[in-house]
Amino acid sequence: MIINKLLSSFDNYLPLNEAEREDLAGRVIERKIKRRQFILQENDVCKHYTFVAEGCFKKFQVDDKGTEHNLQFAAEGDWLMEIDSFYFDKPSRVYIEAIEPSVIFQINKPNLFYLFTNNPKFDRNFRVIVENRFVELENRVLQAISSTAEERYLAFIKQYPHLLSRLPNTQIASYLGITPEFLSKVRKDLSRK
Repeated sequence: MIINKLLSSFDNYLPLNEAEREDLAGRVIERKIKRRQFILQENDVCKHYTFVAEGCFKKFQVDDKGTEHNLQFAAEGDWLMEIDSFYFDKPSRVYIEAIEPSVIFQINKPNLFYLFTNNPKFDRNFRVIVENRFVELENRVLQAISSTAEERYLAFIKQYPHLLSRLPNTQIASYLGITPEFLSKVRKDLSRK
């Protein structure tokens, strides 16, 4: 059963007992998402934490010139959310779009808060999930301000090795803050080393 992908993902943190697994399973909704379908759009309020059971998503912002800037990728086993929008009911500044046909599980704020209140293990597990995302973001900011394009690409390979063959060069280049042409040059230079 696909729900087991969600339930077993907590084994990486504080594993859930059978009652906790049942409680969580009863509070999430399963959705099948088509390629290029949005689960969040700019100016909408983020109403769910989303777990990716199958497929791949990108989280991005579009600037005034219409250029996409990829902030994050999420594939099997990853969580997606726009925290500022979710917790403070603010309009989202980002889009979350499926790159591939996907299956997700979503939990809304009332159900998430119920789990936090009624079982400290969920509070701890979700705090670790958010802390991990925060660490990724800090690393990303540090790379953006102090690393070369080659170093950023190597860090991308290390962070997302399972996505290299699944993402078009344009998406990777957007994430790295370079053009697809420059990404090709970086790859070519690395192949010579």
